[in-house]
Parts: sequence; structure tokens; C-alpha cells
Amino acid sequence: MKDYLTHFLFGYYPYICLTVFLLGSLIRFDRDQYTWKSDSSQLLRAGQLRWGSNLFHVGILFLFFGHSVGMLTPHFVYSPFISAGAKQLLAMVSGGLFGLFGFVGVSLLLHRRLSDVRIRATSKTSDIVLLWLLWLQFALGLATIPLSAQHLDGGMMLLLAEWAQRIVTFRSGAPELLAEASWVFRAHMFLGMTIFLVFPFTRLVHVWSGFGTLAYLWRPYQLVRSRRVGLGGPQATR
Repeated sequence: MKDYLTHFLFGYYPYICLTVFLLGSLIRFDRDQYTWKSDSSQLLRAGQLRWGSNLFHVGILFLFFGHSVGMLTPHFVYSPFISAGAKQLLAMVSGGLFGLFGFVGVSLLLHRRLSDVRIRATSKTSDIVLLWLLWLQFALGLATIPLSAQHLDGGMMLLLAEWAQRIVTFRSGAPELLAEASWVFRAHMFLGMTIFLVFPFTRLVHVWSGFGTLAYLWRPYQLVRSRRVGLGGPQATR
């Protein structure tokens, strides 16, 4: 039973989450574009939001790209430049720092949403559940640091990275790699996949729009013509 659960959670569940993440985002964009927004509550109270939002976004963006590059880059690519142990130490220090930023930020956002009567009244259930999931995910991530300190040779990090690489390249044998991993690592990975699963049904979809703004860098200029008499010709503007 334990082996079956491990194979399901770390062999099949990742593909379920990624499928729902991609197809769910596409369907929501196609059918419910008016709900595709961040639903900011800044107008109700801005003070605590400023600190919480900035710390949260700085932390989670760094960790997202850090995890993506760190876990999906094969060992042979970076081994000529940095050892597995040194890479793990770098991940522990930088991940711990930005993880702390994100944890403090999401704690402020959660306190703000639960303690302010007006914000609580305008909050959806999905908003509160999402914040609790993110809070727990940051807490689990920080809890992995002392465990990683027990494997400073980078061995456990290589196993976790190999699991992720086998998942994205559709290779077999991924769940077996986690047999010796602590429950904290596995809970952190499971919750991370679950956040991708609920992504299309929450305000997190606005992340796609954030990446979409990069298209403005290559957007052609618009010709703007003034309707007032006496002004010059058309002006090029973004």
C-alpha cells in the first residue's frame, strides 16, 4: 500500500497537476476572461499590503526560477563550474533568505485578510485557502534547510533533481528515487504540485498576464493622430 501511494503521489500525480494547470488555465482564459485578474484589495487598505505583497513576490519569484533552474538542469551541465555540495550550499543560503522573505510576506497578507473585517467580507474562500497553502509551503521549504545541512555532499539534492528531470522527460523510475527522502521533502514537493493543481481556479492565473507583459518589448509602435487642429503629424508611441 505504501509503495502504491508513493507511485501515485510522485509518479502519476505530477502529470495530473500539470495537465489541470495547463488545460485549466487555457479554458479559464477562453471562457471566463472577466475573472482573469488579481482581485487586489489595495483600495480597502494599502499599508500592510505594500510590505506583504512586495516581500511575497520577491521571495516566490526568486524561488520559482531558482527551483526551476536548479532542479531541471542536469548535473553534467554545471559540474565543470560548481560541485554538487557547493550548489546545495548556495541553494540553502539563497533559498533560506528568499524563503524567509516570502514567508514573512505571505504571513502579513494572511493576517491582513483575516483580521480586517472589510477585506475578509470581500474575500473568496479560494483566496484564504490559497494563502494558507502558500504559508504552509514556505514553512515546509524553510524546514528542509536543516535536513539539507545533513547532506552537504549534495547527494539528496541530486536525487530530488533527478526525480524532477525524469518527470518532465517522461522517464520511468522517478518515484523510487524518493525512497530515502524525508517526509518533509516529500510533503514540500506534494504541496508544490497541489498549488499547480489549484492554480487555474484561483487568482494565481494573473501570473500568466505578468509573463505576457513581456510581449510589450516586441510590440510594434502605434501611430497616434491628434484630433485637435494645429498640431503636427502622427507621433509614434507604445
